[in-house]
Amino acid sequence: MIRGCPQRGPALIPQEGQWVSLKRIEDINGLTHGVGACAPQQGTCKLTLNVKNGIIEDALVETIGCSGMTQSAAMAAEILPGKTVLEALNTDLVCDAINVAMRELFLQISYGRTQTAFSEGGLPEGSAAEELGKFIRSQVGTHIGSKSKGPRYLEMTEGYVTRLALDENDEIIGYEYVNLGAMMHFIRKGTEAAEALKKATGTYGRYSEGKTFIDPREE
Repeated sequence: MIRGCPQRGPALIPQEGQWVSLKRIEDINGLTHGVGACAPQQGTCKLTLNVKNGIIEDALVETIGCSGMTQSAAMAAEILPGKTVLEALNTDLVCDAINVAMRELFLQISYGRTQTAFSEGGLPEGSAAEELGKFIRSQVGTHIGSKSKGPRYLEMTEGYVTRLALDENDEIIGYEYVNLGAMMHFIRKGTEAAEALKKATGTYGRYSEGKTFIDPREE
């Protein structure tokens, strides 16, 4: 009689501070991300899901590069919460990039490669929004460089870049920025626009040591 290999079940994966053998959808827990591009690769999506007991508690959908994708992202934000990850994987989220991001995210979460793999208890509902920082706004980096003018920083994690600081060799050593999320927060709370702009302005790097300062959009 030929005997098969002993059935030991799925390998253990790390999940929210535990080692878990995934056998059912409801065994899945964790907060993680997936990134996808659309078929013609004209736009991309970063999808963040917080999953508890196989159910999506909250979803963060960030897109760039395609105007129509923002409408699909709005639909995805309505569709995803409350679904199991398997339902979400088999739901048409309209945009190729969001569907691909969902697929990649499913792979991450199924193999235990999550942001909360070793965080006991994981993160509570609403944590997906914390990815954006205190003042809720998508983190977009925009930079351009040319042979004749060199590099220009337009948008960094901190915000909209207003001036670049250059050293004696015309190398960038820092920048001034406006945190647009913070500025809009102040304006909504009643602060005058000019004062809100001032309060939301900051610098990064060795900005104060700059020998010259340029507007990256004009110079």
